[in-house]
Amino acid sequence: MATPSPGYSITLRVETPASFTATSELAAAVAAAGAAITALDVTESHHDSMVVDISCNTVDAAHGERVSAALDELDGVQVRKVSDRTFLMHLGGKLEVVPKVPLRNRDDLSRAYTPGVARVCMAIAENPDDARRLTVKRNTIAVVTDGSAVLGLGNIGPAAALPVMEGKAALFKQFADVDAWPVCLDTQDTEEIIMIVKALAPVYGGVNLEDIAAPRCFEIEQRLRDELDIPVFHDDQHGTAIVTLAALQNALKVVHKKIEDVKIVVAGVGAAGNAIIQLLKAQGALNIIACGRNGAISGTETYTDAHRTWLAENTNPDNFTGTLHDAVAGADVFIGVSGPNVLGEEQVATMANDAIIFAMANPDPEVDPAIAAKYAAVVATGRSDFPNQINNVLAFPGFFRGLLDAGVADITPEMLVAAAHAIADRVSAEELNASFIIPSVFDPHVASDVAAAVASAAAAK
Repeated sequence: MATPSPGYSITLRVETPASFTATSELAAAVAAAGAAITALDVTESHHDSMVVDISCNTVDAAHGERVSAALDELDGVQVRKVSDRTFLMHLGGKLEVVPKVPLRNRDDLSRAYTPGVARVCMAIAENPDDARRLTVKRNTIAVVTDGSAVLGLGNIGPAAALPVMEGKAALFKQFADVDAWPVCLDTQDTEEIIMIVKALAPVYGGVNLEDIAAPRCFEIEQRLRDELDIPVFHDDQHGTAIVTLAALQNALKVVHKKIEDVKIVVAGVGAAGNAIIQLLKAQGALNIIACGRNGAISGTETYTDAHRTWLAENTNPDNFTGTLHDAVAGADVFIGVSGPNVLGEEQVATMANDAIIFAMANPDPEVDPAIAAKYAAVVATGRSDFPNQINNVLAFPGFFRGLLDAGVADITPEMLVAAAHAIADRVSAEELNASFIIPSVFDPHVASDVAAAVASAAAAK
């Protein structure tokens, strides 16, 4: 996709001859190179020269180099330095630990640590349930990954996954005041992961599984749910499903269609695809075709894993066989949780009138949104630089806030549906349109609404 993105934002420090037109000439050159300027600041001004910082969004790293070269070609202009603003944000990490209590003198120290802390330790030893009341456990989540399925980047390992987990923890705090910490495990063995998480559980009030590849993630989640007394939530499955259902509910209102009447094609049968399909079926969807790498999952085939077997038995009522490209012909809804550029203009053009396209692969979606918008009535992606961002941050902070507040361990389908309705309802009938089917991640009410809905569903259990 040839669209400048904040994910490739750079700042160029440029020295240029002093003149009244210097900054406008620099801005024109950057724009002509295809970048989107976000800030321009004169940092030094001398009698014969100026130093200007130009911040701009580019398409990718190579595009940034072309923008720099375009400035260097101007008479008398020298690019002193190019800084990648994304890498600058990550320098030193994105998290820190800050005490909640004052440590100003010996009295404070005696209560927070020894000798006073011993009394608290003994109280918990006598009544383990007091750990939720007297420690960080009541408000702390472990964000657990093995680095095997990070974003759309694949199996890049635990160290490379850490920036994502840091970001996840920061979002928990920012949007729901939940303390979270990255737990990146240097193993991809199912039994080892389960053993380690169980051993860490006394510290945490919940576990958020993240970026663990299917089908291993399914067993890990189920086993941990069965064996722990704290909630275990796989965000790639259930967080994605919650926000997708919320967005689809509103998108169907825009095109005046009902979920039980539409043909839905889902590309991707991993963790997210499975969870989305299960939640859509629970809401009344009757005609869903799930497509993996080899085409449609059909009841005419035999599958060796439980999840594809379930899909074969519970989707594709007409036992359609064929490729993803064949499946989207006549489809009302396309939901992509697979990989980049799996659909082209030719395939999108075959969809039904007033089609809905959710192309959620990150960072590059299944189809270019600009092309999709030529044919579909509603287009959504997982990116923040396009309208209708289907982003899990709308779900997981508030979802865990509700679980922690309710003090429950079990996560039920009713909670997932309640969270989806809470998100969808943040978009009023007056606001709802093809470019606004889902609230902004910065809507301050989303997390609290989701938390209240989850706690209410827990209480009604």
